[in-house]
This record gives sequence, structure tokens and C-alpha cells, in this order.
Amino acid sequence: MANAVLNVEGMSCGHCVNSVEKALGEIGVSGKVDLAGKKVSVDYEESKVTIEAIKAAIEDQGYDVV
Repeated sequence: MANAVLNVEGMSCGHCVNSVEKALGEIGVSGKVDLAGKKVSVDYEESKVTIEAIKAAIEDQGYDVV
């Protein structure tokens, strides 16, 4: 299992946290959002999902992975 911490811009409330965590769950990724730190920590199986797919799932919710 791999772990990554992504910097995410545009999150500002609990709805943002829920949107990101739900999107990650839909692609089989466990994620924890740090709203104040503007970070998302993810645990994922490299054989099942790429970091690019994780970034795309977050960006599809309207946030910027920087």
C-alpha cells in the first residue's frame, strides 16, 4: 500500500471534505482531508489505481491539486 499527501486548493468547508472523500472512495482510495492545511492524505494500492487517477478524481470535484 502506498501513501501520498496532496496539496489541494479550493476547499473551504465540510461539504468540500465530504465531496473529496466520497470521490476518493468511489475509486477505491482511502483519503483523509486536512481542511486547514489544504492537504489530502491518501492510501492506495498502486496496482489498482494511479496517483494521476487520484488527482483527477479530486479535480473532477472542482478543486485544484497543486
